[in-house]
Amino acid sequence: MTEPSWRLGRSAFEAIEAHGRASYPEECCGFLLAPASAAEGDRRYLRHAVPTPNRAPAERTRRYVIDPLDLLRAERSAAPSDRLVGIYHSHPDHPAVPSEFDRERAWPWYSYLVLSVPREGPPVLGAFEWDPSTRQFHPRRLRIDDGRPSDDPEDRGDGPVNR
Repeated sequence: MTEPSWRLGRSAFEAIEAHGRASYPEECCGFLLAPASAAEGDRRYLRHAVPTPNRAPAERTRRYVIDPLDLLRAERSAAPSDRLVGIYHSHPDHPAVPSEFDRERAWPWYSYLVLSVPREGPPVLGAFEWDPSTRQFHPRRLRIDDGRPSDDPEDRGDGPVNR
């Protein structure tokens, strides 16, 4: 069985990358929005990234905290055609995989993107889905989508994770 594939809008990817770089060496965080018609299932399309403040009171180089009121505001301010479907955050100078801290706070209905932001070099983006039955994150294929139609199988999300 093939792992589910997600698409990330190019402008959303660029916004996440810019947010991660601007917040370095602290973690950044934000929300992922998808069109309501593509918000469910294995072929999720993450169209928009909406930054939110990292409210962690300490250790912001290793932690992020999202205020529930920020989450509520993001849900209410989303366009009627969009749904909040996930959370992104960065790992400054650490791999693009969820940490134990992330695992302790995961919600099963959200997609998770983790951006590794090194001091030097390109960032790396990982995509994950939380499985509450195993209490583990499962990696997902992620394709950066520029919004143009294509007949290439990789552009339909069937290819490898890439930027």
